[in-house]
Amino acid sequence: MISTVVWGTGNVGRAAIRAVEAHPALKLAHVLVHDPGKVGRDAGDLAGIGRDLGVAATDDIDAVLAAAPHAVVYAASGDIRPDEALTDVTRAVRAGAVVVTPALYALYDRRGAPPEFSEPVLAAVADGGGSLFVSGVDPGWGNDVLPLLISGLGSTIDVIRCQEIFDYSTYDQPDSVRHLIGMGHPMEYEPLMLAPTVPTMVWGGQIRLMARALGVELDDIRETTARRPLEATVSTRTMGEFEAGTQGAVRFEVQGIVEGEPRIVIEHITRIHPSAAPDWPSPPDGAGAHRVIIEGRPRIEVTVEATDEGENRSAGGNATAVGRLVNAIDWLVDAEPGLYDALDVPLRPAAGRLGRKQP
Repeated sequence: MISTVVWGTGNVGRAAIRAVEAHPALKLAHVLVHDPGKVGRDAGDLAGIGRDLGVAATDDIDAVLAAAPHAVVYAASGDIRPDEALTDVTRAVRAGAVVVTPALYALYDRRGAPPEFSEPVLAAVADGGGSLFVSGVDPGWGNDVLPLLISGLGSTIDVIRCQEIFDYSTYDQPDSVRHLIGMGHPMEYEPLMLAPTVPTMVWGGQIRLMARALGVELDDIRETTARRPLEATVSTRTMGEFEAGTQGAVRFEVQGIVEGEPRIVIEHITRIHPSAAPDWPSPPDGAGAHRVIIEGRPRIEVTVEATDEGENRSAGGNATAVGRLVNAIDWLVDAEPGLYDALDVPLRPAAGRLGRKQP
């Protein structure tokens, strides 16, 4: 059994505990938390499993890493603390662990990663013999392995378009939704996530991964952005009210330009309520979906909807990101130490889990 640590117990960490518990090759060894109020609580309680797992949460990072775990699922956020996340991750890699995480956008494409991110990781690999794989859902499987797999069903391809279309009213992460994306702020507010070059920083690695797999050279990576205000005040279950006239919807594209044309496109259409920007594309049921459209011959369209934690679509997306990462751990343990990306790590069938009781 592969002893595995889950570091962080927020939206991603809860799903990570459940995924590790469900995996036949993994054993949950430790759970690391930052909140003093969570110290001592059982992992099953923190993950909402409904039964104890016999693993009490701790905030003693030194002791956990000194126990030499085989793997670490780093589930703490890196959105507004990328430097701290990089420090944590390299610390675990240097301790010899296989680390999987969605937190470090700059490392989704290992070949194109900025040296200030890749070099500390490679040094930690050399020192401690651990590994790192960074992936998720979007960025992640929704714009790397899924579109590339589907592209193999076509004869000719004009454009690959990857869409995330979501109603964020159930997304329990107010710092990101309100401040990074700008929902509920006046229209003159400039959200960090939409600032020039930031979308490319987050999703450009996915554009480069797809271009590399498709064997094409990119001329450039470009961005487009549009925003819409709310026409009426709306109330959400998890994040309170969003007032009329404030930002209620965002639409942006990160475009990979090939021979002067946008041929590889990652598009986000995000609302805080279904009434916002009704003329923009919507998911089939109004809640949220990831969609891949291959324009070519034949035209292919695939929509993926995932739910978890009481039919919550945002939680479903988090769970698929965790599944991609946790299910890669045993492959990474058998591989050579190193820095990996989605083109290196295969997406494999869920062997040993068909009919397995849900945690």
